[in-house]
Amino acid sequence: MKLSRRTLLAATGAAVTLTSCGLDPSPAQSGELLRSKAKLPEPFTVPLPIPPVKKPTAPDRYRVVQRKASLEILPGLKTEVLGYDGLFPGPTFDVRSGRTTVVEQVNELDVPTVLHLHGGHTPAASDGWPLDLLMPAGGHHDHSGHHTMQGGDVKTGSRIYTFPNTQRAATLWYHDHRMDYTAPQVYRGLFGLHLIRDEEEDRLPLPHGDREIPLVIADRAFAEDGSFIYPAAKGRPGVESAYMEGVVADVTLVNGAPWPVHEVDAVRYRLRILNAANARRYELGFDRGPAKFVQIGSDGGLLGAPVEHETLVIAPAERFDVIVDFSAYKPGDEVTVVNRLDENAPVLRFKVTRRASDDSSIPAKLSTYSAIEAPKGIVKRQWRFRRGNAGGHHGWTINGKAFDPVNMQAQVKLDQYEIWSFVTDVHHPVHVHLAPFQVLSRRGHGPGPYDAGWKDTVDVRPAEVVEVLVKFTAHKGKYLIHCHNLEHEDMAMMAAFETI
Repeated sequence: MKLSRRTLLAATGAAVTLTSCGLDPSPAQSGELLRSKAKLPEPFTVPLPIPPVKKPTAPDRYRVVQRKASLEILPGLKTEVLGYDGLFPGPTFDVRSGRTTVVEQVNELDVPTVLHLHGGHTPAASDGWPLDLLMPAGGHHDHSGHHTMQGGDVKTGSRIYTFPNTQRAATLWYHDHRMDYTAPQVYRGLFGLHLIRDEEEDRLPLPHGDREIPLVIADRAFAEDGSFIYPAAKGRPGVESAYMEGVVADVTLVNGAPWPVHEVDAVRYRLRILNAANARRYELGFDRGPAKFVQIGSDGGLLGAPVEHETLVIAPAERFDVIVDFSAYKPGDEVTVVNRLDENAPVLRFKVTRRASDDSSIPAKLSTYSAIEAPKGIVKRQWRFRRGNAGGHHGWTINGKAFDPVNMQAQVKLDQYEIWSFVTDVHHPVHVHLAPFQVLSRRGHGPGPYDAGWKDTVDVRPAEVVEVLVKFTAHKGKYLIHCHNLEHEDMAMMAAFETI
């Protein structure tokens, strides 16, 4: 997959020209395509799996073993994964707001790992600083990348992570965050969902139980024997130079299954959608009407009111909480979700099996969320996401610098709002640790159609400026802002800041 001329111009410094000409960059991909060599199944022949909910060992306490497992992802073939509890995706945590979750992570892999709760309001010691390595329990491991341990808290065997969950009900996720190796380790399976619930959400008549479905979407490529194909660089961390734009692959997995099918009643369903791809963006749509996406939540929880979409553009790491109403279809109808950014390529299919009663509804008011106006005299910061060379590093930079775990690019005071501007050359899904934010503007205008609510990741398109309002609270320490195109992240597109 080659860069479009527009994207290439932006990458070579023509962002000002694009903006001044008034061009509107289309929602395309940033990345190079990996093609599978394995025999692939026909779409919609594999049932949609639902990741199991993790069971506690004691109230609010959990133990997770990171280990290899051989799983049948493609029918008739085995794929070795790196999995939380040996699962792909990992188990789903289903927890309550305000109740602290304590997770012991045990590393039985042969590589170091780091756990990050994406979207979590988490103390720095448990946030997943990329040098806070958890080394394999057996002492036998891949020694590559050990230069990254300087400045980190390294443990061997197991580590305790503490997640206070002092935040609104929301769809979060957890994944590996090891410096230089996040992309291949997430690609091989180190990711899963973390759902927070609260009383405000409990009171809503939303679909629940079997009618609340997680959809973790990701793309992967497979070798002839069923193993994952990933273009890791030889002799250095990161990805092969040809794939520095990002890795996109030809097999779409939903909850770890290729182009699955799921049976539904002719009623409303709640779909919690996560884009867990390394670099691929999706524009999800239906192949036939009248189904639409009614968005009720974003990365950081419920919206104030529902928002209707014909399609959903979702960048890596973004989450959309939506209601889809199948009541207009009759038993036997099939409704396919496709990716309009890839010539309507299949994603998954719903088969309507029967009519049924439905006690759910979509309230006109969902939550107490409201947009916040920026105070006068507010601190403003700019973060420029660019490809370039910094100190001999050839890769991706923020504010002209490769990631430096020692020197902070900013010191941010707790409990005060700031306006942060994200400026791009090509597509960059920008993620901020610790605090959610509200999008104020895109390219000098109002928020885009997918910017509603509290977010922690925002899809910033080529040659674009996005302004957000953010406030950090409670936790002092070192945190990160970075691109969530994981190949960009591994090629140093992270910046450290300190909350004080």
